[in-house]
Amino acid sequence: MEGVKITKESDARGSFCPGPLMEMIRLVRSANVGDVVAVISGDEGSKKDIPAWINKARYELIGMEEAAPGGTRIICRKNH
Repeated sequence: MEGVKITKESDARGSFCPGPLMEMIRLVRSANVGDVVAVISGDEGSKKDIPAWINKARYELIGMEEAAPGGTRIICRKNH
C-alpha cells in the first residue's frame, strides 16, 4: 500500500485462528485515533475474519497485500 504509513505491525504468521484476529484487536486497542495498524497472517481464515471484525467495529479497512513469505498483511486505520 503505497503512501500508507503503518504505525504498529504484528507478525502472526505462526498463529492460527483466532490468534491473528486477537493480535489485530490488541493493536487497535493500544493505538491512538488516526493510527494505522497491520497484522501479517498466514491463516487463510484471517482474510475473511479480520476484515469482518474491522467492519463490525466500524474501523477503516485500508486493504490487504501479500507479505512474503506465506502471509497476508491486513491494514486497518483506527478512526474513532
